[in-house]
Amino acid sequence: MDWYMMNCELLATCSALGYLEGDVYHREPDCLESVKDLIRYLRHEDETRDVRQQLGAAQILQNDLLPILVQYPQDKVLFDAVIRLMVNLTQPALLCFGKVPPDATSRHHFLQVLSYLQAYKEAFASEKVFGVLSEKLYNLLQLDWEQRQEEDTLLIERILLLVRNVLHVPPDPMEEQGVDGDASVHDRVLWALHISGMDDLLKFLASAQVEQQWALHVLEIISLMFRDQSPEELAALGQGQAAAEHGEDTRELETLRQRELAEKRARALQRPSRHSRFGGSYLLQGLKAIGDRDVVFHKGLHNLKSYSHDLGKETRRVPRRRQAAPEAEHPRRSARNVRLFLRRFCQDFLEGCYNRLMLLVKDQLVREKAQQHDETYYLWATAFFMAFNRRRGFRPELVSETVGVRAFHFIEQNLTTYYEMALMDKKEAVTWARRMHLALKAYQELLRTVQEMDRSPEQAVRDSSQVIKSNIFYMMEYRELFLALFRKFDETKQPRSFLRDLVETAHLFLRMLEHFCRGRTSLVVQSKRVRRRKKPRTPAALAPQPPSAAELEELWAGLAPQLQACLQGEVPLPEDVVPFDAASETPVEEQRAEALLRIQGCLQDTQAPQALRLLRSARDVWPEGDVFGPPDAEPPEETRLLREILFAPLPRHVPPEAEEPEEEEEEDEEEEEGTVQVSEKEFNFLDYLKRFACTPVVRALVLLLRGYARNSPRTNHCAARLLHRLARDLHMEALLFQLSLFALFHRLLSDPAASAHQELVALAKFVLGKFFALAATNKKVFVELLFWKSPAAVREMTEGYGSLQGEEGTGRSRVPPWTPQEEQELRDLYWKYKEVEGEDVIAAILAHLPAPGRTRRQVVKQLVRLGLASSAKDFPRERKGTHLVLWTQEQEEELVRLFEEFQGSEDILGNIMKHLTARRSRARVVEKLLGLGLVSERKELYKKRRRKGRGPGPGVAGAPAVPARDSSAEDRDSEEEEDEAEEGPMEEYWAPKEGAGQGLAHRLHQEGLVRPLRWLENCLRRTAGDREEDGVSHPVPLVPLSEENEDAMEDRRFQALLLQLGLRPPASEQESFWRIPAALTPQQLRRAAASIAHHGPDPPGSPQGLLEPPGCPQDPDLAEQLPAGLGSDSESEEPVPVPSLVQPGTKRRRELDSEDEDDGSSGAEPAPCSQEDEEPQPQGRRKRIRRVEEEEED
Repeated sequence: MDWYMMNCELLATCSALGYLEGDVYHREPDCLESVKDLIRYLRHEDETRDVRQQLGAAQILQNDLLPILVQYPQDKVLFDAVIRLMVNLTQPALLCFGKVPPDATSRHHFLQVLSYLQAYKEAFASEKVFGVLSEKLYNLLQLDWEQRQEEDTLLIERILLLVRNVLHVPPDPMEEQGVDGDASVHDRVLWALHISGMDDLLKFLASAQVEQQWALHVLEIISLMFRDQSPEELAALGQGQAAAEHGEDTRELETLRQRELAEKRARALQRPSRHSRFGGSYLLQGLKAIGDRDVVFHKGLHNLKSYSHDLGKETRRVPRRRQAAPEAEHPRRSARNVRLFLRRFCQDFLEGCYNRLMLLVKDQLVREKAQQHDETYYLWATAFFMAFNRRRGFRPELVSETVGVRAFHFIEQNLTTYYEMALMDKKEAVTWARRMHLALKAYQELLRTVQEMDRSPEQAVRDSSQVIKSNIFYMMEYRELFLALFRKFDETKQPRSFLRDLVETAHLFLRMLEHFCRGRTSLVVQSKRVRRRKKPRTPAALAPQPPSAAELEELWAGLAPQLQACLQGEVPLPEDVVPFDAASETPVEEQRAEALLRIQGCLQDTQAPQALRLLRSARDVWPEGDVFGPPDAEPPEETRLLREILFAPLPRHVPPEAEEPEEEEEEDEEEEEGTVQVSEKEFNFLDYLKRFACTPVVRALVLLLRGYARNSPRTNHCAARLLHRLARDLHMEALLFQLSLFALFHRLLSDPAASAHQELVALAKFVLGKFFALAATNKKVFVELLFWKSPAAVREMTEGYGSLQGEEGTGRSRVPPWTPQEEQELRDLYWKYKEVEGEDVIAAILAHLPAPGRTRRQVVKQLVRLGLASSAKDFPRERKGTHLVLWTQEQEEELVRLFEEFQGSEDILGNIMKHLTARRSRARVVEKLLGLGLVSERKELYKKRRRKGRGPGPGVAGAPAVPARDSSAEDRDSEEEEDEAEEGPMEEYWAPKEGAGQGLAHRLHQEGLVRPLRWLENCLRRTAGDREEDGVSHPVPLVPLSEENEDAMEDRRFQALLLQLGLRPPASEQESFWRIPAALTPQQLRRAAASIAHHGPDPPGSPQGLLEPPGCPQDPDLAEQLPAGLGSDSESEEPVPVPSLVQPGTKRRRELDSEDEDDGSSGAEPAPCSQEDEEPQPQGRRKRIRRVEEEEED
């Protein structure tokens, strides 16, 4: 679009403003209304900022608004409207677009708006404009607070914002290419601001008590005024330092001239005086070409040194994500009159405004009254004005507000926050790194100010410095700060200037800390560490073995007299025995199994009174089923029950083995959640310095020294001193034996201007001498040059390889290797217990393996290595759960009688459950019937459904009669609530036939239930894949998280389809969701999914091309941690995007976050299949999710 072709309405509005004739502007009668219309147009512009661009192209601000502002300042209403319009037109481009647009079209609009802003800034470089603004602002500030109206306050704020916007406009690098000392556009704006007296008004606003609400506005304007200035150069101005500046420039030019002359001399020596057209060809012996022959060199010998295999090759393009971060704008030297004005402004600001303004700004930041990231102006002002004060006759009282432990804490806190955000917010890491650089410079200036206070002639100032240093050196956070910044330095996110300031600050901190420790015999500092409670992992082979029958008989013979004495009242029973833990997360009903184990444990420990008291207390808590005996049990019956409990093979609860990341760590102790312990210890400077002897610090220093020719002498000195500390003070010269550093030394020693870097030359010679001395005894150091080294590797290089293993070991317990005898014994045990049915092979092997104890994972891995098993999936873990329900002889006889009575009925199991005296779960009853041999398989107990006389409903027309459960009372009897988590054996109902439900699914497709059917199909396929991969089957609940799927799950026809596919409805009131039974094999699940798959065209109105939503994972921990993420996807597959097309009456879907399926053990219960909505879950649905989590906890 051609922005010079304005919109007709916009053109008419601009024409109604007026016209400029010479230097006089004639406004139209509708000038005020036209200005308001322009404000209204800007309010409704599109994302390309079309109105703003058209007004900028027409130069409305330069030709109309500024002349109106200058010639009609007495018209208050018009003046206010023009100020409002100009504040809107001059706002930064980043505020207009939010951020720099990534696409080319939007970036073009961004740059266009930026160019118009730069033109506006040049128009504001006028003394008349700033004179009108200053006069208006002065008149407003003369009003007392009771006379000042709200419109006056708004106008003050708009004038300050207008000045801020004008100063914020960045320079145009194509237009401003002058040398230092030339007046740029920014300099001209500053000079106009100074001539108009605006700078005096800013100092008044910063110092006046009644104008403290403008503190942040004033600080922001001041920071923009000094954007291109260096505090050191401003402080040195006017103190006879002009010759010093000239001398510095002369030294730089002299260095460049020496380098140029040296290159000319080298070229003169390399080539002969007479040119020869026959240079000849040479063979470079020892330097191989692409083949096995020597390189043929076709140039003169004077070019031999410049030969490289890289000659003629194209330079590899560095990807954008690996390019170095761009540097910030380099400070430039403004015109001398502007620098003199700014220096005077700094002096007046420090003497009358600094402490008060910084106090107000910090108070607003602490109370969160400021806008986001306004603390960056505070950090900049701290660094700038403290540096100016330090270089301009140091007076600590002028910066007392920002010198102290609180200032250190505030800056360190912000620096740590920026550091953490740069690690988390990857997309905005460059912005966070820029803020972190501001905080680092403020921290550096604080340290330099404290160092300057040590040199003060006043004793009180020196004492204050000692107090500050003792506090910051005592705290651990200040000492660990630089190590963290070095370790996480990333040159693609942080510029080279950040690394320069980091090295200089770390050198200053180490120097101050060394001097502080030197004058003291001992220094006590704070130390923090995370104290973790460690729990030793007990191998399965070392677990106590259950006693044999003979041992139990002998134990019972000793317990019988004690029990008899307790039953007769001769021995008092303890009163403080509680059979359950009320504070446990496990429900009381589910703690019955633990009570049985506690009773058995008391009996095995010969604690008969405690066992009897536990039995009676448990009987009161769990009276149902008479598991702990009837309420009126006699002493003989209690004795018999205790004997049964003692001899019962109750399975012990074994904590699951955590999956170790490495086999070497399997014998380590398991760490649990710990607490931070704060203690004090004696500080050793060399021990602290050793923490800098690491690869990230050395790599960062080498990276900084690569630009030694561009670095300042101060920067090179700090980097060389840090390397010298590591090499000389710590005697770790080998830490610097790195090829990239040696290449830097070679370039340095070959540099004609090396005389200007004597310190670096001395360091290079020292390190190279140590290297060749070590190479005489250890030839492997040449290979070690290729790698960055740790202190342990340095010690092995210098003292001999393997020295650490002989003295210290590896620091962690290794897994003992398998000897040939152990491998043979493992083979024999495997073949012995392989064919034993009903027994875990690995558990049997672990029980008979001799010491040292092995873990289950070690045994499984060794079996796979020996070829006895194909993978670890051949040995699935047993499903957790206990079968701790004891049946008395009377209860067994009653069960047999009821089975014979209702054997011919339609619902055998339902009738038995109704008439059973002791309430049992369906799983326990079925298990007992199978154990007694009354039925051979479970399907004999299924309820038989008869086809009723009337035809089936429209949704199930033609559906075959399948064994299923209806919603009758007997299906949801309250007696099923017992042992709900152990009802796994009863979840398998029947095996669906091939093609089951195909006709009903086709009709549901035609009726518009496409999404629910595809969700169901995907859940079936994912469950089949998970069961095939893990080798373990568990019931998987179907959790519909979208309204459409939830409505389908409540549809009777959809439920009939689920029944045909073999899915199980909720078994009791504690269950809320349908489940995929554990008995369905992966092949059966895939056949069921194929039977409901839609192969024809979608009916009208159904969504087209929908992808399958994510399925269900197999991670129980994930299901417990994420209530709304029960249906999260797996990382092993690509995430499935869900289209954002919204059908009428449905909600938008979005892609679920993928989670790792392999984190949990294979024996864990899987999380249910689900689909996640973009909108918040309703309260009822959240309750359902919580209920299904409680069901899956077992």
